[in-house]
Amino acid sequence: MLRLPDLNNLHFDMFLPEYAADQKARSEMGEVKERTCSNSSNPNASSQIANEFCDSLQIYMVLTDLEKKAIGTICFLGGPITLMENVLVLGVIASSAMLRRKPSYLFIGSLALADVFASCFFTTSFLDFHLFRRCDGPTGYLFKLGGVTMAFSSSVGSLLLTALDRYLCIHQASSYKVLLTRRRATLSLLILWSITIFISFLPLMGWRCPTVLNPPCSCLFPFISPAYLACWTTFILILLTLILVAYALILWKAHRHESSMTNLQGSSGARQARMRIDIRLARTFGLILLILVGSWLPVLTFMLVDVSIYLTRNQQRAFAFCSTLCLLNSAVNPLLYALRCRELRIALLQCLPMSCGFWKCQNSTNDLNLAGQFAEDNCATVSDDTLAARTPQLHSVCEIVNSKSS
Repeated sequence: MLRLPDLNNLHFDMFLPEYAADQKARSEMGEVKERTCSNSSNPNASSQIANEFCDSLQIYMVLTDLEKKAIGTICFLGGPITLMENVLVLGVIASSAMLRRKPSYLFIGSLALADVFASCFFTTSFLDFHLFRRCDGPTGYLFKLGGVTMAFSSSVGSLLLTALDRYLCIHQASSYKVLLTRRRATLSLLILWSITIFISFLPLMGWRCPTVLNPPCSCLFPFISPAYLACWTTFILILLTLILVAYALILWKAHRHESSMTNLQGSSGARQARMRIDIRLARTFGLILLILVGSWLPVLTFMLVDVSIYLTRNQQRAFAFCSTLCLLNSAVNPLLYALRCRELRIALLQCLPMSCGFWKCQNSTNDLNLAGQFAEDNCATVSDDTLAARTPQLHSVCEIVNSKSS
């Protein structure tokens, strides 16, 4: 007759690993269920979850007290200055009907608008997270990050449109006004902003880190997927490369036409004038590209490295400082692209209070025109015939292109 074993004497030593793992999984599931389903019975559950969530974000809050003071000073000074500069540019363009009709100033206005957003979104988000250690949920954080991404993406995209505008002026001088109308410029801006808004808020729409913060997918941004970070970085690198190519072609075309006109004239004075114009163009475009590349290359390099390897805390702190260079670039853009154009400076002086008097304003305008002749090669309105007639340096570059193309 078959006898059953005595249950009191039965030992489970051989089954302990599986039993322990099963009990651990059951306890973890019970804890998760308790956290998510019993907030009504336990009023402290939500605060406990928030504290645990903030603890998980501590790996991104890496700045020391001294570094917080330094970055806080940069943001508190750079943010308002950037905002005031770009609001001033937007106000001048909006108040002048002549400037609003020109595609070049529409692109400059788009750049100023993007930099206004950058000064607001970046400064508040950066200080809120790194200095005040505010712990937002995934939705709130990704919304703020999407605003920052939209602002900087639109800023670089507007710089590309400005570079293409100048490229068309030099390479298609005879048909420039036909190719780039106000309607086409407005359409290109609508397409640009639609693309940048869509790309920037993709993480908010669902393209985010599948593991949330356990473990984190990125050492630089919470909730961000490495694939999205790589795609956005590649997108910005493509835009910067196109800007570099456009300005290189502009410089090459201007040098080529100056050389051909010098050979026709055959005088030493013409050769010296051509060399001066080439040097001015090289300085102007070199300054633009140096600031642009110097502001964006460190940040993009850290992002690409973050996709492939794990960053240390020192590298995270270095990235925080490098990201402020993008804000400084937004502060420099009005000086490089807007206020160096004669027509915009004249419109700015006309918007000033009338207490300065007519003759004083007229003398200030003449002084600005003489002081800004070097910058006229960088002016976005090089295609305008009336402006070229008033500007000797633009006359020597843009009108030569017009005569060769006609």
